[in-house]
Amino acid sequence: MSNTNTVDPSARLHPSVTLGKNVVIGPFCSIAENSSVGDGTVLKSHVAIGPNTSIGCNNTFYPHSAVGGDPQDLQWHGEETFLVMGDRNVVRESATINRGTPKGDGCTRVGNGNLLMACSHIAHDCVLGDHVVLANNALLAGHVVVEDRATLNGSAAVHQFTTIGRLAYVGGLTRIVQDVPPFMIVEGHPSKVRKVNVVGLQRNGFSAERIAKIKAAYRAIFRASGLRSEILAELEADANESPEVNELVEFLLRVDRGRHGRSRNV
Repeated sequence: MSNTNTVDPSARLHPSVTLGKNVVIGPFCSIAENSSVGDGTVLKSHVAIGPNTSIGCNNTFYPHSAVGGDPQDLQWHGEETFLVMGDRNVVRESATINRGTPKGDGCTRVGNGNLLMACSHIAHDCVLGDHVVLANNALLAGHVVVEDRATLNGSAAVHQFTTIGRLAYVGGLTRIVQDVPPFMIVEGHPSKVRKVNVVGLQRNGFSAERIAKIKAAYRAIFRASGLRSEILAELEADANESPEVNELVEFLLRVDRGRHGRSRNV
């Protein structure tokens, strides 16, 4: 296999840009200063890569996606900030990802194997884990964290400083203003925990026994009567119940220590 890059004559790359091997830059793409593109990455056409953007290997960018653009924050005044993306991400048509701001750590971070569908948006200082799905028009405000294998369906919108837990599933058109617990399905307006994301867990190899323990914890926390603090304390005391139950309990304890239902609002 050759190690040559293919750059369309109509593309515009700043002289400081670095390319890996077997990179394809299609028609009318642009890459700004101090950015890098890893091996095997494809920019199909009309893709805009902003400054200070580091892109890993084997990513695919579809037409009119805009990655590494300036943060949409009135308190950003041109400071140097960054976007770091991992490997094997698919960024579909007109999806947008902004760089960080000094209010965060100056960097927006996207992990590996994520699918960002058409017109989805990742704002400044967000952190995405691995194998996250943002469906069409899903919108993340600034400082949002989305943990591994979470799914946000079409036109879901997430408030700033919110955390979406691992393997959570957010229904379409849902307005998220509080943290979404791991392994749960949340949807509606106002949003509400509806049930366990059984299908998502099964698809990710969870056994029936592990799922049953998560469902029992769900019933105790979200369906039974009694103070949530007492229920969480009881589940926390039984630390050997299940790694997933422990993860769920720890997540909710952090939420309860935060403000407005968001663990990172303290």
